[in-house]
Amino acid sequence: MTIDVQNILESILESLNRIDHIRPEDVPSIDLYMDQVTTFMDRQLESSKRYEDDKILTKTMINNYAKNNLLPPPEKKKYSREHLLLLIFIYYFKNILSISDIHSLLSPLTEKYFHTEHTLQLTDIYREVFSLEKSQIEAMKEDLIAKYQTAGETFGDVSEKDRDFLKLFSFICMLSFDVYVKKQVIEKLIDQLPDPEKKAKKKEKGSEALS
Repeated sequence: MTIDVQNILESILESLNRIDHIRPEDVPSIDLYMDQVTTFMDRQLESSKRYEDDKILTKTMINNYAKNNLLPPPEKKKYSREHLLLLIFIYYFKNILSISDIHSLLSPLTEKYFHTEHTLQLTDIYREVFSLEKSQIEAMKEDLIAKYQTAGETFGDVSEKDRDFLKLFSFICMLSFDVYVKKQVIEKLIDQLPDPEKKAKKKEKGSEALS
């Protein structure tokens, strides 16, 4: 099996250079209907698709997010700028976190900053978080190169016929382990967040005990 791992790495690094987030100024300041929301998200995040016919966001997805309290309901069937910002966060989180974890993570944002008069707005939070993107991509590229070089030193004693695949397999395993560990860390951090629903249940049980 002949696999040009070097070309694969170069292609990956080049794709990282093209990764871009939706800038705050690109998010419409006017309220949008459902179809306009899906069109906006699909257009803005098209480069992140794996396959051409992949869907970034669908009506069913948005309805499920609202049903699971990840997203506040629309007002008169229209979605605000804050709705769109939350949908962008959900888009990135949904590939690695459960709905329950995303709910725990976003609830404090929606409760304190969604359509409130707080001096800090969701747009400010979004801008601050995604301003870190550039430095993170550069660090990620360095980490990818380091892991690629480490994987390239494996299976030196096997036949050339199998070596390329096994080195690629090693590279994928290293990247997968990195994702696994970081996912564990994220979940532990989320577990430290206050859970309003648990508090509410405890309060209800306390009230029942008193009655």
